[in-house]
Amino acid sequence: MRKFSSAGAKNHFGVLIDAARIAPVAVTKYDKPFVVIMAVEEYERVMALVEMAPVRKITQSRGSK
Repeated sequence: MRKFSSAGAKNHFGVLIDAARIAPVAVTKYDKPFVVIMAVEEYERVMALVEMAPVRKITQSRGSK
């Protein structure tokens, strides 16, 4: 995944948007990923996958078998 610093994202916003149209781009803050920017079509695809994912019931074992 391509990365931009927050300053780089601000100073090269057009380049950032062009890159995000191709693939998601991480914007870093203090050298750590902070946000991901992606094309709306990619976001909609990801959200559709999330909605289709089966919901798992999480149970917590309390020592009983």
